[in-house]
Amino acid sequence: MYIAIINYNMGNIKSVENAFIKIGAEIKVTKSPGTIINADAVVLPGVGAFGDAVKNLKELKLYDVIKEIIYCDTPFLGICIGLQVLFEFGMEGGKNKGLGIFKGIVKKIPEGVKIPHMGWNRLKILSKNSKLLEGIKDGESFYFVHSYLAECEDKSIISSTTDYGVDIAASVEYKSTYGVQFHPEKSSSCGLQILSNFVNIAKTSKRKAG
Repeated sequence: MYIAIINYNMGNIKSVENAFIKIGAEIKVTKSPGTIINADAVVLPGVGAFGDAVKNLKELKLYDVIKEIIYCDTPFLGICIGLQVLFEFGMEGGKNKGLGIFKGIVKKIPEGVKIPHMGWNRLKILSKNSKLLEGIKDGESFYFVHSYLAECEDKSIISSTTDYGVDIAASVEYKSTYGVQFHPEKSSSCGLQILSNFVNIAKTSKRKAG
């Protein structure tokens, strides 16, 4: 069993790689469509602009690959920009089309607070049955760095929020697809718990044939 971490030139993903190694997961950092399709689970990390992220995925011929693995119920975890591109549109630098897995748009955090939202902030757990959030208590702190937030059309996919002047979707999930706005790899023991939970999800998943 291995987890594919997608390297699509959106920031240094070494910290994500190191965090998975720390919890004993077998990983492959890759740009290869074949390696990603055959993985038991897939992680899309990264920081940067929404439009650049989608552009890079398309140039590497990974845009449709990600849609395919999600359709097949392969466990998928998007981190930071990896969460945001799961939505229909992003408004950074104009309107950019995302993967469209979740209905909604990614827009700038409203004025009145310091942007970017950077540092530790507490989670409010909305989904008590979330496998990804198993063992995470209400009020635990996680590390955030972002200027845009996901506005979800379907509020039922939001498994936790954080308060930064407005309620921000801190984590979302539907079936085997998960996304976190915070950085679990930078969130100490709580972050490692999230990644361990994802590994356990991968071990017990029953994905469909492609």
